[in-house]
Amino acid sequence: MNSRVSTTIMVNLLLVMIAALSLGPLLWMLSVSFMQPGEASHFPAPWLPSTPTLQNYRQLFERSGMGRHFVNSLVISIGVMASSVLVNTLAGYAFAKLRSRGRDKVFRAMLAALVIPAQVAMMPLFLLLKEMGLVNTWVGAMVPGLAGIFGIYLVRQYARSIPDELLEAARIDGAGEWRIFWQIVLPVLKPILVTLGIFSFLGAWNDFMWPLIVLGDQSLQTLPVALASLSREHVQDNELMMAGSVVTILPVLVLFLVLQRYYIQGLLVGSVKG
Repeated sequence: MNSRVSTTIMVNLLLVMIAALSLGPLLWMLSVSFMQPGEASHFPAPWLPSTPTLQNYRQLFERSGMGRHFVNSLVISIGVMASSVLVNTLAGYAFAKLRSRGRDKVFRAMLAALVIPAQVAMMPLFLLLKEMGLVNTWVGAMVPGLAGIFGIYLVRQYARSIPDELLEAARIDGAGEWRIFWQIVLPVLKPILVTLGIFSFLGAWNDFMWPLIVLGDQSLQTLPVALASLSREHVQDNELMMAGSVVTILPVLVLFLVLQRYYIQGLLVGSVKG
């Protein structure tokens, strides 16, 4: 019994140390964002602000216009999340449960495309969007996230756990394919859809390269691009940069905390049934 208690204590101490190493930089970033200008540049750097202030956040939104870039990122990320969940769910369910000629071959070909870096397709995609008049638009920034091979794979593996007998019984009762999809399949897929939505939102929110390429208009830039531009202008202003970093990670942190129960459930059930 004593050895078991000692093992439990050691494991908990190790987990606490790992959590401290992971959360330490984030907590210090939050602390610096409330410091007076230049205070974080002292050596050794202070852990807590001597006189907490919101000046950095006021400057960030009033002078630097981060509010507009925040809205741009939010609109693009929500649009990508909604469209990605819809398109990937339809495709994933089709690959899992709808029989068609060459279905498995097409799916294997799509999986093989995962080894191709996304950067390879950026230039052809940009030229295509330019011909369509979608450069410097929110829609153009959303296009790469509308459908993804990983999202289709994720939904397909989860949808395969739905019993075929359940779908056949619904068809015998006269239900059409759309009714089966909306009333039977979607409720079952809820955990994996939340997981896919979080992945899509995080990918769009943190994306730097594609918005930098397709959104040349400064008023349409997303938060990561705007923050990188601001860092070049205020390279020594650590407090302002930390405030910008807090604003950048806050929405994704809130989203994860609100939906973490469904997120973890989706990952665990998918790993068991996939």
